[in-house]
Amino acid sequence: MTQLPLRAQLASALGRTAATLSRATGRGDGSVIGGRVGLALEPDLLRKLARDRKLALVSATNGKTTTTRLITSALQELGDVATNAFGANMPAGHVSALSSAKHAPYGVLEVDEKYLPEVIDTTGAGVVVLMNLSRDQMDRAGEIWLLAQRWRRALAGKDTHVIANADDPLVTWGASTASRVTWVSAGQPWKEDSWCCPECGGPLDRKGMEYVPPGGHLSGVVISHTVDNDWACRECVFRRPEPTWFLDEDAAIDPRGQRWVLDIQLPGRANRANAVVALATAETFGVPVERALPRLREVTSVAGRYTTVQRDGRHARLLLAKNPAGWLEAFDVLDRALPVILSVNAQGPDGRDTSWLWDVDYRVLRGRQVFVTGERRLDLALRLDVAGVPFTLTDSFGEALAAQPPGKVDVIANYTAFQQIRSEFGRAV
Repeated sequence: MTQLPLRAQLASALGRTAATLSRATGRGDGSVIGGRVGLALEPDLLRKLARDRKLALVSATNGKTTTTRLITSALQELGDVATNAFGANMPAGHVSALSSAKHAPYGVLEVDEKYLPEVIDTTGAGVVVLMNLSRDQMDRAGEIWLLAQRWRRALAGKDTHVIANADDPLVTWGASTASRVTWVSAGQPWKEDSWCCPECGGPLDRKGMEYVPPGGHLSGVVISHTVDNDWACRECVFRRPEPTWFLDEDAAIDPRGQRWVLDIQLPGRANRANAVVALATAETFGVPVERALPRLREVTSVAGRYTTVQRDGRHARLLLAKNPAGWLEAFDVLDRALPVILSVNAQGPDGRDTSWLWDVDYRVLRGRQVFVTGERRLDLALRLDVAGVPFTLTDSFGEALAAQPPGKVDVIANYTAFQQIRSEFGRAV
């Protein structure tokens, strides 16, 4: 790799020192402060650190941290990979990630949807991975159609290879200006944000047969999946492109029609979709499925997601859900035989507005023990009461956990509530 200019070397070194001090003093993992220090000394540091590296940028409303981890694991077949493993997905986090692995020839960076155009321009990344777009923190991120429009503009005229989910109309629209696209059928369980055509505003016709898996009925609620994810605008030519990679229940189907069983350790349909995207991305870098898939199987937890923590004989599995689409995916992972603790905050990183709780169908929780906590527990309690879901209100996560008998319990929390729980257990990863 090309030697960094002296100023950039100094900025990078001081940033790494700041990150080390942050970790040593228990103030955080250093993934943001290190980048901020580096950028303060050299505003163009990200561009200089990205130069000569083969980079993949990963962006989506849900699943980008996990998919980043899976792609990183696969690309380690080729050599060292720089990555922002803990989800610091804005430029300061990218600087910290690239600086901490300054000799790594490859990089996989999770990127906040809002910052993606800026990071594409700055890094000149050769690969961009786009998975889904749905409402999330509207008071911070803004309207998702505007985000998709910004993606279109950022990709137009760039020599960038995009890996995109063809089943999401907004992602398809956002990716359609790219010079090269590998289309993946990764599914789109949450469709409430894409019933209208982003090209002309007309209605989208969605084709496909619904099927109900074993145990899919619970108190009159049906949990189903779409077999065929085809869609098309009724009023213009915009329609789903033909994918070359497919998620087929528990397997990935590659462009040659070969079926690969996704016996990964991360649970749920969403993670199998993430795995298909990761395999398609790895092949773009020259890593074939037979070499990438064993690497994916090694991933058991991602920044605390799916980790099981223990206290006084109680084993709590941690699930993160930040928005309606994320809650839908979390419900898919729940063990129906277990009680569940729900925790919701509304701090800055969560978005202050909790009205999105009314977009989540909580009726799937009927028939199980539900415990509610978090700073906005009363907002969630009202929503559950309207949905006819009995629950127990608790003042803290510790109180909710102590109310469980010894054994297993599932926990669903939004972002800052999830991080608070992780902190109670030493930020398990």
